[in-house]
Amino acid sequence: MFKISVKEDFSSAHNLRGYKGKCESLHGHNWQVEVIVFSKKLDKIGMVMDFKKLKEIVHKSIKDLDHTYLNDIAYFKKVNPTSENIAKYIFNKISPLVKKESVALKSVSVWESQDSKATYSA
Repeated sequence: MFKISVKEDFSSAHNLRGYKGKCESLHGHNWQVEVIVFSKKLDKIGMVMDFKKLKEIVHKSIKDLDHTYLNDIAYFKKVNPTSENIAKYIFNKISPLVKKESVALKSVSVWESQDSKATYSA
């Protein structure tokens, strides 16, 4: 099994509904996102996929999150914008795009701070 990963980042604000504490109030993060894809075989030039192409897919998939209030995005009006749910949201956006590149999405990790991370994998 071969795996590659890329990282991108975005900044946004949110507040957690039903949370008793500081995070219940409006606050922001400089999020970092890591996406891992895998394949059992390499392409004809020895790659899982081009890092540049994967970065383009990730960038395109998180563009709607950058410099926004996450709670205003339709998905997060129904689903609490926790780090876990943000990772799942990004995973669901990226998965069909990487399948077109003949690779599979392994996981999406989202850091809300340098030492707090949530990961979603199917």
